[in-house]
Amino acid sequence: MTNDSPLNSPPKLSRSQQGEIMSDVFFWNLRTTPNAPYSKKIERLLSKSGLDSIVDEGDLVALKVHFGESGNTGYLNPVNLRPLVDFLLKAGTKPFFTDTNTLYVGDRGETVSHALVAARHGYDPNNIGAPVIIADGLKGEHEVTLPYEGKYISEAYVGGSIMESDMLVTLNHVKGHGLAGYGAAIKNIGMGCASKRGKMHIHITTGPKLVAEKCTGCKVCISECAANALKLDINNRITMIGNCTGCGRCFLSCKHDAIVIDWKTDVVEFTNRLIEYNKAILDNFKKPAIHINFLTNISPECDCHGYTDTPICPDLGIMISSDPVAIDQASLDMINDAPPIYPSKLPSGLNSGDEKFRALTPNTPKYYGLDYAEEIGLGSREYTLINI
Repeated sequence: MTNDSPLNSPPKLSRSQQGEIMSDVFFWNLRTTPNAPYSKKIERLLSKSGLDSIVDEGDLVALKVHFGESGNTGYLNPVNLRPLVDFLLKAGTKPFFTDTNTLYVGDRGETVSHALVAARHGYDPNNIGAPVIIADGLKGEHEVTLPYEGKYISEAYVGGSIMESDMLVTLNHVKGHGLAGYGAAIKNIGMGCASKRGKMHIHITTGPKLVAEKCTGCKVCISECAANALKLDINNRITMIGNCTGCGRCFLSCKHDAIVIDWKTDVVEFTNRLIEYNKAILDNFKKPAIHINFLTNISPECDCHGYTDTPICPDLGIMISSDPVAIDQASLDMINDAPPIYPSKLPSGLNSGDEKFRALTPNTPKYYGLDYAEEIGLGSREYTLINI
């Protein structure tokens, strides 16, 4: 059930017809009845996924979610996640919501501000039954280094509290993304679980870009630099003397925009590094992860933005699977099959079946990295969609 064409083209022989294994993806279309309200439908989805047979009593279960930037309204509503928390509590586990601090400077760049944003957006343990723990520590330095023999990376830097948990459940708001083109489970795992250093690593950069003319000579960044890689030059402006370890602390410390992220834009390599981070992370859990994709408020851009634009198609439903590749492929196929919404950021003239995210970000890799993810054994793009 994959669509291998950039837009519409004659069907090709599917991988299932070629004898390849298909992964189960369970789907609920959001319809409810008096006897089957939202909470009951979610419970049924979770039961079908086998989550209750995976967890053990006392397990610390990391619920990886994006809390949304200040001003954003498209992030996952925590009220809709309460049935998952209740399901896990009933199984005797100890769930917690988690994310890592952002690389860029903003309201989620360090743990205090990040936790306050989460609380303002409704992630309050008194209401949803589970606490918020920012996984990479106060300033993004609590990380675990995972060895990985990949084509693009030899190790991955990941938020420590995520890797210290007993199991990972990813809660993924499906939407567009300016660089990756498409964000769902794989984006939430690879970038979302990475520490600041890991995010720099994925973005193919190992140090900051210095804007000397904006430097005031305050020296705050120098005191924050754990690698002693910064100093002032003879003009009392910041300069790099090497040895940067990519911790990202300098971005937070500078209030004058004299230290900014040195973004690299080789999109293919960025995407494949992101994929390899997924493999490194998931391979280091003893228990299989469960992925839940919410095909609601399908906005054209990431929840890292301080606003949310009009959705590009109607709300479609919720999917759950143990295969991150299959669930992301299934989500992408369903969004492409859906009718476009106008007015929206979509260019005019699109129809059901056209690739909506491709129309928004035409320079992203053809399959958004899902082909490479399948190649390295992260999962299968071929799936069986099972309606609940």
